[in-house]
Amino acid sequence: MALIGRKLEDFAVQSYQNGEFKEVTLNCIEGHWSVFVFYPADFTFVCPTELGDLADNYEKFKEIDCEIYSVSTDTHFVHKAWADTSDTIRKIQYPMLADPTGKLARMFEVLIEEEGLALRGTFIVNPEGVIKAYEVNDNSIGRDAEELLRKVQAAQFVAVHGDQVCPAKWKPGEETLSPSLDLIGKL
Repeated sequence: MALIGRKLEDFAVQSYQNGEFKEVTLNCIEGHWSVFVFYPADFTFVCPTELGDLADNYEKFKEIDCEIYSVSTDTHFVHKAWADTSDTIRKIQYPMLADPTGKLARMFEVLIEEEGLALRGTFIVNPEGVIKAYEVNDNSIGRDAEELLRKVQAAQFVAVHGDQVCPAKWKPGEETLSPSLDLIGKL
């Protein structure tokens, strides 16, 4: 079953952020755009390249009222240990969610049950807690923070301008499309 349009269920997990442990709940994510970025595990290979890329682009996400939540099935203690030992992870300012029971990974349908790890799932969630876009990659394929940012911007634009759609590679300020019978077959 597709996850588009699904409202997130209530949850409460621990996180590590800027040297502190904090609880993150469904209530915390409502009222602003959110991106959930699942990855297999701390202290791995592709994961720090992705999380570092997100950290390098974090201010751009904050400017559009979007919070990043990275998620793995590690504990918040492991997230702290990773930040303490890795220069790449140390620069992360967004919340790193701990999902050792796999509750979030199951909710987003990315848990590999037999391994207890998550697939590389990326989810854009609107301020009402509804999934608007997602992509799931094999764990050997890294993601691009700038493309994710573009997708969030497109989702935000469509949320405000429901009579318009964003074509491929659309970026803010570029022309959109207004679906109509006159447009069919002309693109």
